[in-house]
Amino acid sequence: MSAFWLVALVFLLLWLRQPLVVILLGVAAYVQIAWGRGQLDYILEDMWVALDKELILSIPLFILCGNVMTLGSTARRLIRIMSALTQPLPGGLGIAAILSCGVFAAISGSSIVTMLAIGTVMYPAMRAAGYDNRFSLGTIMSGGTLGIIIPPSIPMIIYGLVTEASVIDLFLAGVGPGLLILTVLSGYSLWVNRNMPSQAFDSAELLTACREGAWAAMLPVILLGGIYSGYFTATEAAAVALLYALIIEVWVHKEMKLKDFYQVVLAQSKLGGSLFPVLAVALSLNIVLIEHRVPAQMVGFMQGFISSPLMFMLLVNALLLAVGCLMTTGEAILILAPLLMPVAEAYGFNKVLFGIIMILNLEIGFLTPPVGLNLIVAMSAFKQPFGLLVRAAVPYIAMMLVCLAVVVWQPWIAMYLVNGKFP
Repeated sequence: MSAFWLVALVFLLLWLRQPLVVILLGVAAYVQIAWGRGQLDYILEDMWVALDKELILSIPLFILCGNVMTLGSTARRLIRIMSALTQPLPGGLGIAAILSCGVFAAISGSSIVTMLAIGTVMYPAMRAAGYDNRFSLGTIMSGGTLGIIIPPSIPMIIYGLVTEASVIDLFLAGVGPGLLILTVLSGYSLWVNRNMPSQAFDSAELLTACREGAWAAMLPVILLGGIYSGYFTATEAAAVALLYALIIEVWVHKEMKLKDFYQVVLAQSKLGGSLFPVLAVALSLNIVLIEHRVPAQMVGFMQGFISSPLMFMLLVNALLLAVGCLMTTGEAILILAPLLMPVAEAYGFNKVLFGIIMILNLEIGFLTPPVGLNLIVAMSAFKQPFGLLVRAAVPYIAMMLVCLAVVVWQPWIAMYLVNGKFP
């Protein structure tokens, strides 16, 4: 009976259009009263315990780093290098956009930041070069999704927080699927634009681009090299990346002033004000659920109906794809990961692998209406109708679904760096 009233409470809050933090707080309060220790002040204690983790600091630091580079010239310099490399290929500018998104994703950790940083430069350039409007929009929007699968990734950090999975292993596991998607999207650009004229390779332009973009290109090398070599933790790497980005933009490139950083911090503070209360309540609810063995009960319940790991994975993928249409990635991970991960482990799926599969599903959600964030942001940034953006995203959604199926079918693509061996 208590479970019935809990579901009724959730639907009531949804009907009243309450924000996620209010819904989670209501659920946490009800769980504490019905199944917990019966005192609401324990929610505050659990919230403090949940937030008392160094790893949480990496989230605002990575976002700050991405915003600094967007405000400065890092994205533009990376794009110039990629354009010089790909200009001899048909559809080279489209490939350059995807590769630039991939490199920028290895710095920012955010889909929206990646799409805006690369798209604001590449979308006008692609249209001026004669590329189809729907292709240009789809390329920019789908390339932006690489921001959450190519490490470092903010959703991976959130998943690591709520499931206690190794964030470093998650970063390693994201490399293979990220490269797979990048390769497929680049191949699509090459095929669709196979009749477009290409330019001769210009070694002088490449050397100039590399010289002017050398400092920017070193950032992902320092960041990921420090993490994977063990010199940095994820939080330390975020701090180093932010400091490096500030140095090159303020003193080397001289594209921004220190006073501009104040506005970046102010914007980030507003984002943190909406993210961290949700994170605190979700993590505190997770503590209560684990104390009362709710995930273990879910495992027993599902195993009574589903005997096949394949059937479980098909159902989970269908669920996550549906959730990705309705919720943001962070919200979905905070709510579903603590419940689904123990069930996935019971069916033999490693928690790191399951995290990558979950993020791949939710990555597709950035392109699916009605809550596809890349669609919504692109509508504002590029002044295009929502329906056109949805149609532009369709072939890219299909390609990413194929990549998801390949990773589920061949999990070594994600796990070979983690395990240090091929199958």
